[in-house]
Amino acid sequence: MADLAPGMRVRTRTTDPDGHTRLPRYVRGAVGVLVEEAGRHPLADDRARGRAGAPQPVWHVRFAAADLFGSGAHTVTVELWADYLIPIEEHP
Repeated sequence: MADLAPGMRVRTRTTDPDGHTRLPRYVRGAVGVLVEEAGRHPLADDRARGRAGAPQPVWHVRFAAADLFGSGAHTVTVELWADYLIPIEEHP
């Protein structure tokens, strides 16, 4: 798991696992910005499958509504586990 920090740009994973996931379809593959850490909790996907997991960071991630839904001048903030996030490397 990569080091994440507020202000970092991230892309969400595009996986479509069998069974339960807390990664909403409407944000899969979308680019957002980390706002703040919202605590640490075991990955809900693992818990739904009866697996114990170590707590991991859950992040508030802000997305442009237009990027998610094709229109809208507002933003949408979603709580997402760190496992769902891929840091986007900034190149100068």
